[in-house]
Amino acid sequence: MSLAHAFRLLARRAGIELHWYEPAQSQEARLFRLLSHHCVDTVLDVGANDGGYARMLRDGGFEGGILSFEPLDAAHRALDAAAARDAHWHVAPRMALGAHDGEVEINVAGNSTSSSILPMMATHSNVAPQSAYVDVERVPIHRLDGVRHAVIEQGSAFFLKIDTQGYEMPVLLGAERLLHRVRGVQLELSLTPLYDGQTLYRETIDWLVARGFELWNVIPGFSDSSSGRMLQMDGVFFQSLQAR
Repeated sequence: MSLAHAFRLLARRAGIELHWYEPAQSQEARLFRLLSHHCVDTVLDVGANDGGYARMLRDGGFEGGILSFEPLDAAHRALDAAAARDAHWHVAPRMALGAHDGEVEINVAGNSTSSSILPMMATHSNVAPQSAYVDVERVPIHRLDGVRHAVIEQGSAFFLKIDTQGYEMPVLLGAERLLHRVRGVQLELSLTPLYDGQTLYRETIDWLVARGFELWNVIPGFSDSSSGRMLQMDGVFFQSLQAR
């Protein structure tokens, strides 16, 4: 047994899993390889919460423009603070994104990250009781393809990341006029209904494929720890060469 293998076994017995930081074993390393391979220069970070995704991008070496969107008041204030010292990370005014312009009520989850415009189902709250809704906020909602911002005007190869807890399809529908400039998409794909009215993984994949995108990567996500069942994953899609 090699020293490296022995060390990994010892770490596993302590509840820690170690792996090499390279695309074959690390999801983050694979994402950065994909962004580089497809020459992505701008990330549209929809459902940014307090900025964790953008910080991950910067920690991994992504130097392009980032435009983050977040509707919740407390999370938006934290997002503003996180982006304040980064000249290429911008925060849009507080808004939700969807398929229409107007106002909408968003349900605030106890853990913030599970907040959604849609009602939460028991399949979600039973697995993660801390995600139950505790408040409601009324916010503006806009189509992404109607948003005017310097980052959108200047970018040429967008990566659209959507983390909107079941509301992914309305965000896509509100971005259709922008899709010809979107090189890749990362969004949550639910394997079972978690929010009332959401579009599940097969229909979402078919919608993107019909518009010239191909599934390049899958990232395991929300799961039921008692049964081991995966409930949600992230799909990473990129335009096929024929669609560019």
